[in-house]
Amino acid sequence: MSQSINKPPYFNGVHYSHWKNRMMIFLQSVDYKLCDIIEDGPNIPKKIVGEVLIPKDRHEWSDQERKQVQLNAKAMHILLCALGPEEFVKVSSCDNAKEIWDKLEVVYCVI
Repeated sequence: MSQSINKPPYFNGVHYSHWKNRMMIFLQSVDYKLCDIIEDGPNIPKKIVGEVLIPKDRHEWSDQERKQVQLNAKAMHILLCALGPEEFVKVSSCDNAKEIWDKLEVVYCVI
């Protein structure tokens, strides 16, 4: 069965390793930086206050910083759109794409 190249591969809880490989290729085809976000986590803009590094408020973000944060939102959107209802529930509390990816890995990866 053929699938659209514009839709992420669907995951319904079976054949995780197959889906994982296809999903990584799909993400690379959309924007190679999405793989970095999934592997390394989001790039949240920070600033130094005193001697402490803290997250910037959203209104302080530069255009470039906003684009970096948007990559996480794009990766999350793609991952969540690819999941069936039961898989979605397992990751719905995750705050970023890396957390979603890592949670799926823990739940479905067979070593």
